Amino acid sequence: MIFLALLSIWCVGMLGRGYWTPDEPREADIAWRMSWQADKAVPVLAGEAFCEKPPLTYWIAAAPIRLFGTAAWAARLPNLLYALITALSVGWLARRSVGGVAGLAAAAAMSTFLLSYQVAIWLATDAPLLAAESVALLGTYWGFYATNNRDRLRGYLLMHAALGLGFLCKSAVAWMLPALAILTLVVWERRWRELLRWELYAGLVVQAAMILTWIGFVYAGADGVAHLKVFFWNNLVGRFTQVDAPTELQYATAHRNSPGKYLIELPLYLVPWTLLVIAALRRAWLQRKASFDANRPLRFALAASLPTLIFLSLAATARNIYLAPALPGVALLLGWWVREVSAGPDPWDVRALRATSVLLQLGVLVCAAALILVGPDGWATMTSRAAFVLISTAGLAAAAVLARRAWTAAPLRDQHAPGWLFLAYCALLIGPSSQLYRQVDTWQDLGSIARAMQHDAAGRPLILFAPDETTRAMIDMYARTEVGWVPGPIDAAGIAHLRTAIEAAPYSLIVVQLPHSANAAAQRLATHFGARRHEETPAPDDASQLPWLRGTLLSVAKSYSVPNGRRYALLEWRESKQPD
Repeated sequence: MIFLALLSIWCVGMLGRGYWTPDEPREADIAWRMSWQADKAVPVLAGEAFCEKPPLTYWIAAAPIRLFGTAAWAARLPNLLYALITALSVGWLARRSVGGVAGLAAAAAMSTFLLSYQVAIWLATDAPLLAAESVALLGTYWGFYATNNRDRLRGYLLMHAALGLGFLCKSAVAWMLPALAILTLVVWERRWRELLRWELYAGLVVQAAMILTWIGFVYAGADGVAHLKVFFWNNLVGRFTQVDAPTELQYATAHRNSPGKYLIELPLYLVPWTLLVIAALRRAWLQRKASFDANRPLRFALAASLPTLIFLSLAATARNIYLAPALPGVALLLGWWVREVSAGPDPWDVRALRATSVLLQLGVLVCAAALILVGPDGWATMTSRAAFVLISTAGLAAAAVLARRAWTAAPLRDQHAPGWLFLAYCALLIGPSSQLYRQVDTWQDLGSIARAMQHDAAGRPLILFAPDETTRAMIDMYARTEVGWVPGPIDAAGIAHLRTAIEAAPYSLIVVQLPHSANAAAQRLATHFGARRHEETPAPDDASQLPWLRGTLLSVAKSYSVPNGRRYALLEWRESKQPD
């Protein structure tokens, strides 16, 4: 049941929706380019080298794109493999260190933490990185606690092989988790000799063979030295501190970190198992005086999570997905707790289980409200209204029943109570979420905008004015690969550069992004609670939302939008005319 539930939520999240912002349109364009570009060493975004990430993720995603086209489900097919590797690795780690029940629980938790599920279903480099880190942790445990040289060498070789692949996904950050875990365990257990074992370093040859081969191809290519500097200086060191680089390569200025950010947001990352993790930490604290060997899984779980949390908190940049590699340690802790609870829960464990049941039942109400709010947006054009209602209702009902069953099972020392909670959460991810995804897809259909632009601009050059990466990727993949590009910001200098570009390419049309429109569901909610009706305020015209047009010879030729999503305009220089 656990395997079928996991497979279902993965398929819904990975294969049942289109490309969503942020990031996915950019990643899709890079993978699409990789499927046909000649130089495979450096990823390319909209015709320009994209040196933020090494290319392994794009190599793998390019294979199904070559076979099945640019549909989102095709690009995300490898994510099924990444998710399966992550779950099996964490489950095997928990099984080796704690036991069979813990292995199942850890695999289920690792696959359903809100953060790890987001990483698993998202088209980005984080899903393969998380899979590689999970395998590396398994190898770390195998090698660190081996009782003979052969097993120690096998474990550390597995760790290094996984880290080599992780490096090719997201650079040297892949080394952070195992390195911090080993150092923490060495200090905690006073096993200083472990740092001198040759088996720990033998696998570096495997990593070097992978990484240096790729670096050699980058170096041999056009602008190889400049690309390597961006890969390893701007994008790696520049994530942790300010470096001397052009403005567009100052990565430390984006996603700014703040003191305690990760710790404050951690409860959200662990949803819906936050309270169970707190219960696990409480039980671990109570068991701190148990035998040294009995607490081995706890030490490893904490060494695989807390040092990474602390280290990332010191970085200049912060995004939730950066913390995903620390979640296998949390899943191991939760797997250990489930094993302990199966033997006999105490009153605090029962409270945690019951409180989680209540939260999941509240989640049923939240999902129902979301369906009611967004459903009318597409009701008129929906081709299968009966399926929308039936699937949503079935998922909500199943989640409510299973959460209620967990409530009644918890105080009866029923070892299946955590399993009922897991199945209840999966019912929410399968039933109502699948229908919500269909509605959100209509808000994220950037391909329709790009194709419409291409039709309306047939035979005329396109210039992108101050585009973000999503806009460049959208035009590149769905409209045309040869366009002009004037970077932002939109100011007097930028407008002057735009005029120069138009003079160099007469009869051009300019693509510019408009401010987002108000969300229709939010408008209905505000109206319901007494706000002034949206219809009473006429919508501003497109030109008025681009105040910098005043004093120029630019005018809006046509505008495009998706419901509750992005809006664009095609601008035309009034002095230019379409040639005969």
